[in-house]
Amino acid sequence: MPNPPCQRLHRLSTTLLLVMGLSGSGCAPPPENKLQEVIQTGELVVVTRNSPTTYYEGPDGPTGFEYDLVRAFAKSLGVSVRMKSIDRFSDILPMIANGDGDLAAAGITVTPQRATQVRFSPSYQQIRQQVIHSTRTPAPTNAKALVGRSIEVVAGTSYVERLESLREKYPKLKWTEVQDMETEELLIRVQEGQTEITIADSNIVALNQQYNPDLRVGFNLSDAEKLAWAFPLGDDNSLFDAASRFIDEIRASGELAHLIERHYGAATRFNPINIAAFLQKIETDLSLYKPMFEEAGRRYALDWRLLAAMSYQESYWNPKAVSPTGVRGIMMLTEITAQHLRIKDRLDPRQSILGGGAYLRQLIDRLPSRIHEPDRSWMALAAYNVGFNHLEDARIITQIRNGDPDKWSEVKESLPLLTKAVWHTRTRHGYARGYEPVQFVTRIRTYYEVLKKTDEGNRNRNTSDALRLRAPAL
Repeated sequence: MPNPPCQRLHRLSTTLLLVMGLSGSGCAPPPENKLQEVIQTGELVVVTRNSPTTYYEGPDGPTGFEYDLVRAFAKSLGVSVRMKSIDRFSDILPMIANGDGDLAAAGITVTPQRATQVRFSPSYQQIRQQVIHSTRTPAPTNAKALVGRSIEVVAGTSYVERLESLREKYPKLKWTEVQDMETEELLIRVQEGQTEITIADSNIVALNQQYNPDLRVGFNLSDAEKLAWAFPLGDDNSLFDAASRFIDEIRASGELAHLIERHYGAATRFNPINIAAFLQKIETDLSLYKPMFEEAGRRYALDWRLLAAMSYQESYWNPKAVSPTGVRGIMMLTEITAQHLRIKDRLDPRQSILGGGAYLRQLIDRLPSRIHEPDRSWMALAAYNVGFNHLEDARIITQIRNGDPDKWSEVKESLPLLTKAVWHTRTRHGYARGYEPVQFVTRIRTYYEVLKKTDEGNRNRNTSDALRLRAPAL
């Protein structure tokens, strides 16, 4: 990568460089086009937004569909990627039009109006605009049914364009455009009854319905629409052409389909908690792994039943489980976590259970000593799911809201706020899918209580049987 003095020299003409006697300075020649500039600087600057479908900090570092896609593109160029997260969606296209970034990757829908501002790459995903309401409000079934309803949408989005076109047919149609929120936040407002209706892309809806069970799709507001990267207009096609070739190649290779499955597959397989199935699994599967859970419990001073409940939530006690995101094994450890714990084979149930127990113990021990049980365990479980940094952000938010950051009952109210820009923009680690760790902990607690009652019942029966065997015959 050129040093700063070389970058300044690149702006000078070749003639001036010769006059100054700097032609042999060791600096690379100035780039001929945008692609060469990116390669010479060693960095691809991507304008994006902090959201679950684009870019956010996960337990093991940056993630998100758009992030993984542009990182793969940057890798194909031999450069690193720098994400430039913007608070307002409406600011993204003007920034790219002004050249304040190499490209925008932010779940941007291709529309004729936007195509006058920027140039779009080949599409990498198709979505539909959907009208969303909650189970507590009447379901709108067509565009006419939107008239007279309370509707909120994010300003600057294609949703606004669609509503404006509908208003030509339904002049009384009204809505509110919100500047400082993301679509995910408006979905939460619908879930919580703060507004009646919003509009969201189908991929965003699929992710959020997992953690907001009252959300319902009224109807599709649009036919299939294309998502694409946005580039500045102009005569320099070099970077645009490279991106177009890259998207065509990963589509042909099947890697694009794999990436979509990695980020959205879990939403299509989401199932509510099923206690009957859990009880059946206790009868058929738990005996195989109980000695391993007990061993991990003794080694790391944990209740083996909590580890077993956690494992069931992660994999349904399937030692060969593999997710599209690359986590695997009965404790669904990530590759990074396994390396940290020196786990050689994540698919070996004993190694995985011992690794999960070790990691949970590390998280428990990282928490301040003043936090007592069971809050300590619930917070550690939340950190296991969302990452310790996001848990700490939620505890700070709890304190700002005059709550007790050492009580799980109050921290779990703050974790979902990490989806809201008004809060996550004030934190160190930004956006997180804050509803997910709350649901994660709640389900584990449910399984844990069932396991405790089942285990205690078994022990009581065993004790009664032993007493009967020792009782003298009368």
